[in-house]
Amino acid sequence: MLEDIFQASKDASIDLALLNTDTINQVLMAVAERAIAETDNILAANAKDLSRMDPANPMYDRLKLTKERIEGIAADTHNVATLPSPLGKVLKHAVLPNGLDLKRVSVPFGVIGIVYEARPNVTFDVFSLCLKAGSACVLKGGKDADDSNRAIVGLIKSVLHDFNINENAITLLPATHEATGALLHANEWVDLVIPRGSKRLIDFVRQEASVPVIETGAGVCHAYFDIDGDAEKGARIINNAKTRRVSVCNALDCTIIHAERLADLPTICAPLKESNVLIYADEPALAALSGNYLESLLKPSTGESYGTEFQAYTMAIKTVTSADEAICHIRKFGSGHSECIITENRTTANKFIAQVDAACVYHNAPTSFTDGAQFGLGAEIGISTQKLHARGPMALEEICTYKWIIEGNGQVRPK
Repeated sequence: MLEDIFQASKDASIDLALLNTDTINQVLMAVAERAIAETDNILAANAKDLSRMDPANPMYDRLKLTKERIEGIAADTHNVATLPSPLGKVLKHAVLPNGLDLKRVSVPFGVIGIVYEARPNVTFDVFSLCLKAGSACVLKGGKDADDSNRAIVGLIKSVLHDFNINENAITLLPATHEATGALLHANEWVDLVIPRGSKRLIDFVRQEASVPVIETGAGVCHAYFDIDGDAEKGARIINNAKTRRVSVCNALDCTIIHAERLADLPTICAPLKESNVLIYADEPALAALSGNYLESLLKPSTGESYGTEFQAYTMAIKTVTSADEAICHIRKFGSGHSECIITENRTTANKFIAQVDAACVYHNAPTSFTDGAQFGLGAEIGISTQKLHARGPMALEEICTYKWIIEGNGQVRPK
């Protein structure tokens, strides 16, 4: 049965190759409008999923949809419709000495599989990007979000039906382990698999799949407050990076502070009190915060405090004596996702930017900006932490490949 589903997706991808950009844009705008119109139905399905999850679970916030979040999703879908098509771009062009006209042109991948957890917004994001990039998508969502995902996919299929477009342009697989395994080995039909979720999920997909994989890695994000940092900026940046939305991969996990600026640590951490952020601090930072932060939310750090993606109102603090030491700490505990330096020293900032190995490196701005929509890419399909093919927010250009087109006039290659 799953092989039939994969074949139907492959067939749909061939049909999509004939769609023009105007039709694709009309479909996406219709999906955005339908999402708003059917908000109550989507929220009702989402409520069923939420009823099965403990609100204390860090995934609860990712699973939860609201009227405002659906409006944001619809806006992102509409934004994708307004973006230029990534297809048919001439990436390279040359006329060879023998007269052959050689072009490298952007084309769809074909069928893109997505394995993801309790994030129903991903269903909208993936469809909008894949359709705009001319690819069919096969979705394997988690069981935690199955009711939400099925309501959303049903909505999208109804729009495709209205436009007389092959509804298999989007497919939601059963929320079973067997379906995951089948997708990861569907080499004959699926061109690419992208996992979105926990480190455990990503590691499993990378190790198990025979279909090519682009990793969207876990986000263990740091902010280094340098000896030349501005305390007011630091407090604002760190608070936003930590508390804007704690369950997402760009949320701050560890603040690194120069030892000579420990006196400013209470000021820097003061906004975190409003969100009841639990802090695991090393000995110097603990001493600086003692009496200046809520004692019930202040604990000594352990070895496990660093290199952990908390996905909660929790943050670690590490004290260093130089920018070099901060960079070494990030090199040891970072995940290659997003890192930040807060400093007014341009030389130090340049050193940090050059030596920190991450997909996104910020100077005087929070890691919370690592997002396809924030980068002006529309929605995103994930944040790639690998270096092959795509890195950072993956949007339209990153989910295209290319082909070589060679125009001749009877030339033959010499023996």
